[in-house]
Amino acid sequence: MKTLTYLAVLESEKEGGYSISFPDLPGCFSQGTDLEDARMMAEEAASLHIYGMEEDGEEIPVPSVSLPEAKTKGNIILAVTLHPDLFRANRDNERIKTNVTIPAWLKREAEIRKVNYSRLLENALIEYLKIPARALH
Repeated sequence: MKTLTYLAVLESEKEGGYSISFPDLPGCFSQGTDLEDARMMAEEAASLHIYGMEEDGEEIPVPSVSLPEAKTKGNIILAVTLHPDLFRANRDNERIKTNVTIPAWLKREAEIRKVNYSRLLENALIEYLKIPARALH
């Protein structure tokens, strides 16, 4: 399993909490209400950022082992370890809601027969798209 560890910069906010940035991941920002929340939010933000970069075919930056003093002075530096393959597997298999329309008479009949719409649609799509069983996550 691939593991990446990036350095997050936590800056204390006047109103409380922390803003989070990753010098190695431009555009990846988050915030946390306290240190534990900031740690969790940093992990989620970086994981989503890497996931998005992979989806877009972008090159994943090599993590730095240190940061310039300008980034660290007065801030908290947190090492955030990511497991991109595990995150992708969880994200890709997440259940999402989608709306479909069917005739009212068909819906009534399906409800009488206690049809599980989600399972039926998933199976029908797998068959329709000819996705082999070995390709299923």
